[in-house]
Amino acid sequence: MTTDTASLRNSWAAADPRVPDALRDAEITQLRLIYDSSNYVFLADLDHPELGPGLGVYKPERGEQPLHDFPYGTLYEREVAAYEASRLLGWDMVPPTVERDGEHGVGSIQLFIEHDPAEHYFALRERDDFDEQLVRLAAFDLIANNADRKGGHILRADDDRLWGIDNGLCFNSVEKLRTVIWDYSGTTLPEPWLDDIRRFRAAVSGADEESA
Repeated sequence: MTTDTASLRNSWAAADPRVPDALRDAEITQLRLIYDSSNYVFLADLDHPELGPGLGVYKPERGEQPLHDFPYGTLYEREVAAYEASRLLGWDMVPPTVERDGEHGVGSIQLFIEHDPAEHYFALRERDDFDEQLVRLAAFDLIANNADRKGGHILRADDDRLWGIDNGLCFNSVEKLRTVIWDYSGTTLPEPWLDDIRRFRAAVSGADEESA
């Protein structure tokens, strides 16, 4: 079965602090295959005793296609790591994403973000009011060494917040940056963002902020 996600609605809010735990604990009542993906990806219908029905995107390890430059079976872990990195930076640009078991085994499950597929990066960059968020996404891709930032991997939610999805090809030990967000090359990052990056580097390296 395949599914068109354009008209789907999700009652779970990304800002709700209960969502990460709910993604882990909710019953998966149905899986629907999402087409046009290089790996097996499923839209998961969820049911949680507190949050009620919701939607997630389930990417099982078993459905990953082997790649020559990324260790097999690690893409779902990189999806989770991208979410945690975004949180650690304080930027929260990746939808809540956790590891859990499902019908097809262990994998990642990410909160489904309602969006219009026609509003991809190449449409959003025409609007000046998205410049700041797009610059921050570009900076995040650089930090995460994202090797696969396509135009359709940036979603606009109903509140005009932008989200970066499909982050499975991040954190390679070799420089792999490949992103469509080149329009902002040369942009100077605000000092508060640089403080966030320094804090992030210190946290992941175990160093003091002053020495990072």
